[in-house]
Amino acid sequence: MLVLIILQVFALRASAADVLRLEANADAMGSTYSLVLYGEDRNKLEAAAESAFDEARRLDLLLSNYKPASEWSRVNSQAADRPVAVSPELFDLLSTCLDYSRRSEGAFDITVGPLMKVWGFYKDSGHLPKPGDVEKALGQIGYRNIVLNPVDHTVSFKKPGLNMDPGGVGKGYAVDRMVAVLRKEGIQSALVSGGGSSIYCIGTPPDEPGWTIEIKDPRDEFKRATEVILKDESLSTSGSYEKFFVAEGKTWSHIMDPRTGYPSQGTLSVSIVSPLTLDSEVWAKPYFILGRQWTAAHKPREFRVFYCEDKVDQPCAWLQ
Repeated sequence: MLVLIILQVFALRASAADVLRLEANADAMGSTYSLVLYGEDRNKLEAAAESAFDEARRLDLLLSNYKPASEWSRVNSQAADRPVAVSPELFDLLSTCLDYSRRSEGAFDITVGPLMKVWGFYKDSGHLPKPGDVEKALGQIGYRNIVLNPVDHTVSFKKPGLNMDPGGVGKGYAVDRMVAVLRKEGIQSALVSGGGSSIYCIGTPPDEPGWTIEIKDPRDEFKRATEVILKDESLSTSGSYEKFFVAEGKTWSHIMDPRTGYPSQGTLSVSIVSPLTLDSEVWAKPYFILGRQWTAAHKPREFRVFYCEDKVDQPCAWLQ
C-alpha cells in the first residue's frame, strides 16, 4: 500500500489571499510520484493529493508486470495460449502503444523486455551480452506479434515467449491520470512528477507566469542546458546518462533500439514538451533513436523538442 508523506505545508502570501503550498510523494509502479499543490484550503489539498495517489495505486494493480494478479501480468502469462479479455482501459492503452510503434517505424516497442535483459539493464547498469543472445532476444520481441480484437476486447500473442513491458508508458499514463483526478478535485495549480523524468504542470504557481523547469546538461550533471516554463503542459526527458556502461571503448546506454537489438548511439538526451505526458514520455525514446532530422520532420506541430547530440560541434538546441 502506498503511504502519503506530507513533506511540507506552509503558507505563502500571494496577492490578497493566503495561499498554501503542499508537497507530497508516494511510491508506485517502481517510481516515486511527487506532487506540489497550491490552494487556499489545506484539507482540500490533502484530500486531492490522497485521491491522486489512490489513482497511482489503482494503476499499479492494473499495469504492473511484477504483480502476478495484475491485468498486464495476466495478459503476459496467458495471451500466447488463448485470447485474453481485458478492460476497456487496458485495451485502449495497448491500442495506443501499437499506434506509437507503427508511427515510430518500430523504434518504440513494448515487447523490448528480452533485449533489456540480455544487455543487463533490468537489475544493474548493464553489460555486454553473450554471443548469440541479441539474435535470440530479437526472435522473442516484436509489436506486430500482439493481436488486439476490438470486437470482444481481447489480446493475443502470435508467438510464445512474448512479454510486454509497461516501463515505457507507465509513468506518463499515471501522471496524466493523476492530473485528471486533481482537476476533478478542483485543483488549479499543481506539479505532478513521475520519477523526476516525466512531469505535468497544471496552471501556474502564485504570481508566476508558469512552472520553471530546468533541463539538465547531458555532458555535465552539475549544469543546466536550458530551462522551460510550463503551463498546462508536460515535459519528459530521455538521456544516455541515466543508465549506461562503458565497454570496448564505447558507452552503451539503456535506450534500446528494438529494430537492431543494440543500444542507440549518437544522441545524448531528448526533452519533449507536449499536451499529454504519455506522449512526451513515449516519444522521447523514438526521437532519441531516430535522430534529429527524423524528429524535426515528424514531430507534431504542438510538440517542442530539445535535442542534444553526441557531437562536439553540435550544441543542444530546440528543434524548429
